[in-house]
Amino acid sequence: MTKLKLAPEDRAFVDAQPVARLATADKDGVPHVVPICFFVQTDTLYVTVDRKPKRTAGRPLKRLRNIAENPNVCVIVDRYDADWSRLGWVMVRGQAEILEGGDEHAAAQAGLAARYPQYRDMSLKALPVIAVRIVYIARWGNLSVNA
Repeated sequence: MTKLKLAPEDRAFVDAQPVARLATADKDGVPHVVPICFFVQTDTLYVTVDRKPKRTAGRPLKRLRNIAENPNVCVIVDRYDADWSRLGWVMVRGQAEILEGGDEHAAAQAGLAARYPQYRDMSLKALPVIAVRIVYIARWGNLSVNA
């Protein structure tokens, strides 16, 4: 599959939103959606596993188990407002890969720490990163950053 890069307007909107939602599905197609902190670099969206309590010790997160079984994922970055003229979203679909280490893993962790100050005090180096290789982009609504 050919990877895609976000258009400048899409990228500005995505970068302005603090959270998104990651949808995964297991081998049987059972969906699982979680809110995420994220970082986009060129044609890849990155998500780290962090130290916040959210799982049973020794058992991988459901999102990681799902990606191991079915790497097709979807991420939606949206803005809700009571003024519906401001509503907008960018959705990306892609193939997810779990990075356990290496240069790309380190660069993703650095990008996430630069975007989210909370990550700067967490020891993330040994934790996996989800790399979503963007292959489809859809958008809707008002994507103006100044809306």
